[in-house]
Amino acid sequence: MPNTNGYDPKRAILYARVSTEEQARSGYSLAQQLEALREYTACEGYEILEEVKDPGQSGASLERPGMDRVRDLVAAGGVSVVLAQGRDRFAREPAYHYLLKREFAEYGTKLKALNDRGDDSPEGQLTDDVLDVLAKFERAKTAERTRRGKLRKAREGKILAGRRVTYGFKLSEERDAYIVDEKRMQVIRRIFRMLGVEGSTIHGVKRTLEREGVQTPAGGECWSAVAIRRFIRDDVFRPHTYEEVAALVAPEVATRLDKNSYGIWWFNRQRVSTKQVSETA
Repeated sequence: MPNTNGYDPKRAILYARVSTEEQARSGYSLAQQLEALREYTACEGYEILEEVKDPGQSGASLERPGMDRVRDLVAAGGVSVVLAQGRDRFAREPAYHYLLKREFAEYGTKLKALNDRGDDSPEGQLTDDVLDVLAKFERAKTAERTRRGKLRKAREGKILAGRRVTYGFKLSEERDAYIVDEKRMQVIRRIFRMLGVEGSTIHGVKRTLEREGVQTPAGGECWSAVAIRRFIRDDVFRPHTYEEVAALVAPEVATRLDKNSYGIWWFNRQRVSTKQVSETA
């Protein structure tokens, strides 16, 4: 334990967060963040009360298990500072960062990141706030450019490869088109036949697939009625005429199409965004 020389010890909570996308894209590591924070606390003479991790959590909301734990520890008292490697580890929204700072200040706790540019003076806080807003603008600009790029690819008739591929298909070698996965597509055809020809209900289809041991899209044994209903509503399994498809894609894509029917894979059709605003008591 650090020598306090008669003064109250400086107690710190270390906080590390990484989103699923950051881990997949750049290997941004919780262990690396905590290692940097431990080095800082050792140099500054802090006693570490707890190391709190938020794996796979977005910084766009404060609704995170690890952050809830941090806030509870601060409210219990005796915490000098909550430390993170970067300001965006606490939150990506400047308003959330300000809210946490004000909330922690009520308990005599500081919010500090290793990449803080200013100090505790009004001028230093203003510097950090302005740079946070600029960083938010850059993220928004990058996200919009990325979205427009994806939209352009979709209009060119290309699939945007993600972590999941629609059941019944697999990606081409170039990862920009769907080709039929015949083994799984047989299950899709059977589902449509049971519902449309044999007159079965969705729950009847569910029970049949489970009884016959057909694996779910995730590889499990228990089929979801919601998943089956999603199949029959998905345009990727519905036939569309050449004219319908040609009206949706770029002219150069339409010229490459034959006259057979198509299913349609939509980009950005079902996107949903939610936001949470926390309030201090």
